[in-house]
Amino acid sequence: MTNKRYTALETEPQVYIPDVGIDYPEDNPYERLYQPVYDRQVIVDEHYPYIDQSLKFRFLNWSMWKVLLQCGLRIKLRVQMGLRYKGRENLKRYKDVLQGGAITIANHMYRLDCPCVLLAVKARHTTRTPMFAPNFSTKDNFFLRVVGGIPIPPKEAGMAALKRFNEAFDEFHRRGCWFHIFPEAARWDFYKPLRPFQKGAFSMAYKYNMPLLPCVITYRRRTGIYRLFAPKNVPLLQVEIGEPILPDKNNPRGQEVERLREQAHRTMERMAGIVHNSWPVKPEAE
Repeated sequence: MTNKRYTALETEPQVYIPDVGIDYPEDNPYERLYQPVYDRQVIVDEHYPYIDQSLKFRFLNWSMWKVLLQCGLRIKLRVQMGLRYKGRENLKRYKDVLQGGAITIANHMYRLDCPCVLLAVKARHTTRTPMFAPNFSTKDNFFLRVVGGIPIPPKEAGMAALKRFNEAFDEFHRRGCWFHIFPEAARWDFYKPLRPFQKGAFSMAYKYNMPLLPCVITYRRRTGIYRLFAPKNVPLLQVEIGEPILPDKNNPRGQEVERLREQAHRTMERMAGIVHNSWPVKPEAE
């Protein structure tokens, strides 16, 4: 690749770097590469049901988690994408640390990367995931909601909406829920370098004193029978689960958020087999 971020990238010798023919941006790490079809209008403001206590939602949340995620998508991802897991022993080794809830973070590199991570860490239906609000106005609305997606209020929704969103996560934390966050924000399919991390996951870890559980999705060459299910340049996937990163509440909030962001990024670089990453840990302007 001639992309400057790939030219500057250095990895361990055995690391597979796919080339799926996408012209990735070189300077804006949060550019949105995909424009979904908006076939409905979901208003995300202070009136949105960030916590849906209806019997219908609770039933769908539980049942679809079992049927859609743990059955349907598990099979699809295993057969089509050769999904594998690595590092699951960390779930058992740090069971006591993770017992009260954790925040999983991962690189955002595939339309179904969230289910990949949720399956890898054996997440429960009580997991909640902050998501880009406009995606709830697409055909994926039902799926996003029943797997625990919570839209992040856009700036134009005002402070009242943000307050309701924050109050919802206060309650989710009180209930012992796990959270999943993509700190890279925008999805870039099968991208290899780690992009700069936004602060959200690390601010939340500090606020709630929750451990961060870094996960990295890496690639394998598509070979053998797997070539029947996708083009040969589409890689197979593996989710690696790292060791928890714990916030230190004795440190000032701003200082600790930056430490968590730095440590998480460096840890995930090592997990991904990256020797020299071509993006900084944080964006140049925030």
